[in-house]
Amino acid sequence: MKALDQDLEVKTFPPGTVLLDEDAYVKHIPVIRKGLIKVTRSDEQGHEMLLYYIGDGESCIMSFLGAACNNKSQIKAVVEETAEVIIVPIEKAMKWMQTEPAWLSFVFNLYNKRFEELLNFINEVSFHSVDDRLIDILKKKSFALGNKELSITHQELAQDLGTAREVVSRLLKQMENKGLIALSRGKIRIISAM
Repeated sequence: MKALDQDLEVKTFPPGTVLLDEDAYVKHIPVIRKGLIKVTRSDEQGHEMLLYYIGDGESCIMSFLGAACNNKSQIKAVVEETAEVIIVPIEKAMKWMQTEPAWLSFVFNLYNKRFEELLNFINEVSFHSVDDRLIDILKKKSFALGNKELSITHQELAQDLGTAREVVSRLLKQMENKGLIALSRGKIRIISAM
């Protein structure tokens, strides 16, 4: 993979930067060298739900699919932690699918990983309670960042879960009372294994 990125542009994006918005055409494929990107999808009322995170050495399979089919994006990708991103032009990415086995393998492995995450997501939404899903999001974000202190608000978690902020605040307070986490303004510190 590293041999392929020698002539490509690399950009650094601060937290909050929208790399890809819903209903926009995909103009390039972002490959994350370092950082964390949150991928969400919105319903008709504008409620967002977390689909997955993209971390170091990964990309967004939905970008590949949108680009390959010349469709508008169905997801939103926002920088969570400062991200160093390799910008792969669509034409080059599509050509590499035919000429570069390492790129093709990268794309298929990414597709497989995201498909497994999609199945897990469906399972979580269908069969798990909001508190189980909240714990799962905290674990995933902590793992992705390699840090037990997370900068995230109750409102952001509520959006990721597709529920009300009050529900998330109540559940977080219960977790704090059990000694699992410590809460402070805009931060959650994981104390104990959940």
